[in-house]
Amino acid sequence: MREKLDLLLEKSKSTYFHYPVSAILECSDGTLFKGVNVETASPQAGICAERNAIFSAISNGYQKDDFKRLYLKAGTNQLLYPCFICRQALVEFCNLDMEIVIYFEEGEKKVTVRELTPYCFSGADLK
Repeated sequence: MREKLDLLLEKSKSTYFHYPVSAILECSDGTLFKGVNVETASPQAGICAERNAIFSAISNGYQKDDFKRLYLKAGTNQLLYPCFICRQALVEFCNLDMEIVIYFEEGEKKVTVRELTPYCFSGADLK
Protein backbone atom coordinates (compact mmCIF):
# COMPACT_ATOMS: atom_id res chain seq x y z
CA MET A 1 0.00 0.00 0.00
CA ARG A 2 2.99 2.29 0.60
CA GLU A 3 3.75 2.37 -3.13
CA LYS A 4 0.16 3.33 -3.98
CA LEU A 5 0.32 6.14 -1.42
CA ASP A 6 3.63 7.36 -2.88
CA LEU A 7 2.10 7.56 -6.37
CA LEU A 8 -0.99 9.27 -5.00
CA LEU A 9 1.13 11.95 -3.28
CA GLU A 10 1.88 13.37 -6.73
CA LYS A 11 -1.79 14.36 -7.05
CA SER A 12 -1.76 16.44 -3.85
CA LYS A 13 -2.41 20.16 -4.29
CA SER A 14 -0.21 21.53 -1.50
CA THR A 15 0.86 24.82 -3.05
CA TYR A 16 0.77 26.87 0.15
CA PHE A 17 1.94 24.65 3.01
CA HIS A 18 4.06 22.28 0.89
CA TYR A 19 2.95 19.31 2.97
CA PRO A 20 1.48 16.71 0.60
CA VAL A 21 -0.56 13.92 2.18
CA SER A 22 -2.19 10.87 0.63
CA ALA A 23 -4.81 8.54 2.10
CA ILE A 24 -6.44 5.31 1.00
CA LEU A 25 -9.57 4.00 2.69
CA GLU A 26 -9.94 0.23 2.33
CA CYS A 27 -13.45 -1.18 2.52
CA SER A 28 -14.32 -4.70 3.64
CA ASP A 29 -15.26 -5.66 0.06
CA GLY A 30 -11.77 -4.67 -1.15
CA THR A 31 -12.79 -1.35 -2.70
CA LEU A 32 -10.22 1.40 -2.22
CA PHE A 33 -11.07 5.10 -2.01
CA LYS A 34 -8.19 7.49 -2.54
CA GLY A 35 -7.74 10.99 -1.23
CA VAL A 36 -5.13 13.72 -1.21
CA ASN A 37 -5.02 17.06 0.52
CA VAL A 38 -6.21 19.93 -1.63
CA GLU A 39 -5.24 23.42 -0.46
CA THR A 40 -6.59 26.81 -1.43
CA ALA A 41 -5.42 30.32 -0.56
CA SER A 42 -8.09 30.22 2.15
CA PRO A 43 -7.09 27.16 4.23
CA GLN A 44 -10.61 26.45 5.45
CA ALA A 45 -11.78 25.97 1.87
CA GLY A 46 -9.40 23.05 1.31
CA ILE A 47 -9.67 19.44 2.47
CA CYS A 48 -7.34 16.93 4.07
CA ALA A 49 -6.52 13.60 2.41
CA GLU A 50 -8.28 11.56 5.10
CA ARG A 51 -11.62 13.34 4.76
CA ASN A 52 -11.29 13.36 0.99
CA ALA A 53 -11.08 9.54 0.97
CA ILE A 54 -13.81 9.03 3.59
CA PHE A 55 -16.24 11.46 1.95
CA SER A 56 -15.61 9.84 -1.44
CA ALA A 57 -16.60 6.45 0.03
CA ILE A 58 -19.72 7.93 1.60
CA SER A 59 -20.60 9.61 -1.71
CA ASN A 60 -20.43 6.17 -3.31
CA GLY A 61 -22.89 4.63 -0.84
CA TYR A 62 -20.47 3.09 1.66
CA GLN A 63 -21.08 3.35 5.40
CA LYS A 64 -19.18 3.13 8.66
CA ASP A 65 -19.43 -0.66 8.90
CA ASP A 66 -17.98 -1.00 5.39
CA PHE A 67 -14.70 0.71 6.32
CA LYS A 68 -11.87 -1.68 7.17
CA ARG A 69 -8.66 0.35 7.33
CA LEU A 70 -7.24 3.79 6.52
CA TYR A 71 -3.70 4.19 5.18
CA LEU A 72 -1.82 7.51 5.39
CA LYS A 73 1.47 8.96 4.19
CA ALA A 74 3.01 12.42 4.15
CA GLY A 75 5.33 13.50 1.36
CA THR A 76 7.94 14.44 3.93
CA ASN A 77 8.25 10.84 5.22
CA GLN A 78 7.46 12.16 8.70
CA LEU A 79 5.13 10.35 11.07
CA LEU A 80 1.85 12.22 10.77
CA TYR A 81 -1.37 11.88 12.66
CA PRO A 82 -4.75 13.14 11.41
CA CYS A 83 -5.57 16.73 12.32
CA PHE A 84 -8.39 17.32 14.77
CA ILE A 85 -10.94 18.11 12.05
CA CYS A 86 -10.14 14.74 10.46
CA ARG A 87 -10.29 13.05 13.85
CA GLN A 88 -13.82 14.38 14.26
CA ALA A 89 -14.76 12.96 10.85
CA LEU A 90 -13.18 9.62 11.80
CA VAL A 91 -15.25 9.52 15.01
CA GLU A 92 -18.46 10.39 13.16
CA PHE A 93 -18.06 8.18 10.08
CA CYS A 94 -15.82 5.25 11.12
CA ASN A 95 -15.94 2.58 13.78
CA LEU A 96 -13.75 3.39 16.77
CA ASP A 97 -11.88 0.10 16.33
CA MET A 98 -10.96 0.84 12.71
CA GLU A 99 -7.21 0.60 12.17
CA ILE A 100 -5.17 3.46 10.74
CA VAL A 101 -1.79 2.58 9.23
CA ILE A 102 0.61 5.50 8.96
CA TYR A 103 3.70 5.06 6.81
CA PHE A 104 6.82 7.12 7.46
CA GLU A 105 10.55 6.89 6.80
CA GLU A 106 11.36 4.45 9.62
CA GLY A 107 8.44 2.11 8.94
CA GLU A 108 4.80 2.20 9.91
CA LYS A 109 2.65 2.97 12.93
CA LYS A 110 -0.74 1.37 13.56
CA VAL A 111 -3.39 3.02 15.72
CA THR A 112 -7.16 2.81 16.03
CA VAL A 113 -9.62 5.67 15.84
CA ARG A 114 -10.27 5.10 19.56
CA GLU A 115 -6.58 5.53 20.38
CA LEU A 116 -6.50 8.82 18.46
CA THR A 117 -9.63 10.13 20.15
CA PRO A 118 -9.79 8.91 23.78
CA TYR A 119 -12.28 11.61 24.84
CA CYS A 120 -14.24 12.06 21.63
CA PHE A 121 -17.45 13.99 21.05
CA SER A 122 -19.98 12.74 18.51
CA GLY A 123 -23.61 12.94 17.54
CA ALA A 124 -24.43 10.48 20.31
CA ASP A 125 -23.47 13.17 22.82
CA LEU A 126 -26.13 15.51 21.42
CA LYS A 127 -29.05 13.25 22.36
